[in-house]
Parts: sequence; C-alpha cells; structure tokens
Amino acid sequence: MQRPSEREPKIGYLVSTWPRLSQTFVLNEILALERCGVSLRIFSTKAPRAEPVNVKVARVRAPVTYLNFRRHGWTVLRANLRIARDLPGRYFPTMLLALRYGRRSILGRFFQAGYMADLLRHEPVTHLHAHFTTAPTQVAMFTHELVDVPYSFTAHARDIYADTQPSLLRAEMECAQAVVTVSEYNREYLHRIKPHLDGKVRCINYGLDLSEFNFRWPRASDPPPPIILAVARLVEKKGLGDLVLAADILRKRGHNFRLQIIGDGELRHQLRCRVADCGLQDCVSLLGAQPHEKVRLSYERASIFALPCVVAADGDRDGLPNVLLEAMACGLPVVSTPVAGIPELIESERDGLLVAPGDPPALAKALERVLTDAYLRDRLARTARAKIEEHFSIEGSAKRLLDIFVRPVK
Repeated sequence: MQRPSEREPKIGYLVSTWPRLSQTFVLNEILALERCGVSLRIFSTKAPRAEPVNVKVARVRAPVTYLNFRRHGWTVLRANLRIARDLPGRYFPTMLLALRYGRRSILGRFFQAGYMADLLRHEPVTHLHAHFTTAPTQVAMFTHELVDVPYSFTAHARDIYADTQPSLLRAEMECAQAVVTVSEYNREYLHRIKPHLDGKVRCINYGLDLSEFNFRWPRASDPPPPIILAVARLVEKKGLGDLVLAADILRKRGHNFRLQIIGDGELRHQLRCRVADCGLQDCVSLLGAQPHEKVRLSYERASIFALPCVVAADGDRDGLPNVLLEAMACGLPVVSTPVAGIPELIESERDGLLVAPGDPPALAKALERVLTDAYLRDRLARTARAKIEEHFSIEGSAKRLLDIFVRPVK
C-alpha cells in the first residue's frame, strides 16, 4: 500500500458515531489537531442519531466516511470481495481471527474493516486512531491486519470495564502501536489486563479549549434561588438517583435551591418517578439533551456542579468525566465522588469536594456546605480554574497525541 510522506501525515480517525453530542472531547481533539495543521479523515461505524449537534462540528474540515451496513451494504460487500480477491493471504486469516471471538457483531466489524481497507488502498493514511475499544478499535485492528496501517486507540470507561471482553482487549493492545487512556486509574487497569507492554500505554488527559469557557471573577450567578447543575447521560454510573435523594434531604432541611439535570438516557423515566415520589417537581428539572452552547450557558448561571458517580452493577464506571473539567473551567465549585480517575482531577477540599459514592446524606452535607459558605465556593472555584489552565489545555493534549501519530513504526 502506498503511504503519504512521513513529512505530511494523514490521520484516519475512527469513531462510533459522528457527530455525537456526548462526545465533545473527540470533537475538541479533532479541531485541535486540524489547528496544528494535521490532515484528517473521519470514519464512523454508525450513522448519526436524531439529537442536537454541537455547532463546532461545522468547523471540522475532515471528510467523513460512514462504514455502516444499513446505508452502504452493497458497497461494503463489493469492497470485501475485492480485498479477498487481491489479498487472500491476509483476508481469510483475519476473518478467522474475527470468528475466534464468537460474536456476530465482531464479524460485522471485520467486514467494515474490509470496506475501510479497500478505501485506504486508494486514499491511504499514515496512521489510524480509534476512540473506544469497542467497534472503532476493532475495525482499526482488523484494518491493520488487512493492509498493515499502524493504529492506536483511546480507551475511556465503559468500553474497557463492561463492553469489551478481556481477550479481545488484550489483542487490541498487543497489535496497537500505542494505547491512550484518560486517567492513571485506567492505565493501571489496562496493565493488569495486558502486562509487560513496555510503555505502550500512555495517559493523555482530556483537553479543553479554554477560550470557550467564560471565567469571571467575582462569579456572577442568576438571582436566588441558587442552581445545582448536573450534566450527564441518564445512566446508572452517573449516580443521579443519589443526587435526587440528596436534593430531597436539602429541601427537608429548609434550603431553597433548584436542581437542573441536563442529559438523556435509559433512566429518564426512573428519575422522573423518583422526583415525583419525593415531591420535588417544583425544584428538580430534567431538561433533556441540549446543544453544547446551551450547556455552557447553564454552567455560567449555576452556583454548584454535582456529579456523584458510582460503579454500576455491571462494572461500568467513568474514566474521567469531561463535564467536570468544563464546570471547573467555568469557575463552578464541584461536588463528586472518588470513583475511577476523578481523584486525579479533584483534590477534595482544595479544588472541589469528594464524598463517598452511593451516600445521599453525605452528598447532601457537601452540597449544603457549598450552598451556605460563600468563601468555600469562591476558594474551590478559583483553585479549580487554575488547575484546568495548568494541566488540561487541548493544545497540550493534541501535541502529545500527534507525537504518537507520527512516531515511526519499530
């Protein structure tokens, strides 16, 4: 396969769905790399959903190719027939590798890889990078086996703790040129899954474009009552049921506030029922998914940000929630839990408060402290913004990724 010159790298980005509202971190990363002058091409394993779209998507210059069968079934089939004809010594052993994992979905990823490999023979890239160890990394790994393009991937949270079988995750790591993850907690977990990787696993934090997050001092909030804000998918690991129970405790103690929860997900009905059971309809609002520009305005209006993450029953947990970084960048005091990589971001009592997961009374106590102590609110907010400025700029993260993408294959 002909490759572009190493002086002019072209990176293929593999994602599950493009664009995806809940994956602003991927969008930020792509825009930062393009500002660095990197030529990109985006490959999506699924078609986009009917949900709001981040306005920044319009800034992306990279062309997008969808690999999903529903829209491109015959194209995928013909591409696989060409690869099987031209590269039988690679095609059929790679198919057997896919079949070894015993899932029809994995075989589907192989056929998507066949389509992608055929595309790359005509429009090659120097490197593939996938987000999440599920479909995107599986397609990258099989594409690597078919046409020998190097790849790396970023492992996040549910993808490694609940969605990818360990044997497949080990294969992905072994074949990859580099493995990126977003916290030391995740990095240590991956080393337990696949020891002796000789520095292949890198921790590269999420980064923010700080110009997008308005930090004013002193902080200006809406008139009373104060707003407690949460931004999250409505799934078990976010601990939002505990947040509603904590709100009930606060109200029974006589506090006047509003709790606003932005996001959508499978637990929406369950949370609505919990709000109703507690009689909190007048002070708790489930606002649904919103475009990112509206989320940023909500950060500016709120007084506290809360995300009481837990480890879900199936083992799912957050790696490092990007919304915590965004809230801290806006100067919001944050209350969360020491789950997974969160303690790497928040030092309790210094730049936020951490309470035990699954403990609504402790959560209510922490929220009460922040609601009633203006000095604490201000101190936490200023320190949090300083930490984000020092350690979580998107420019720094993009440069570290670029070093991986252009590193010669050994």
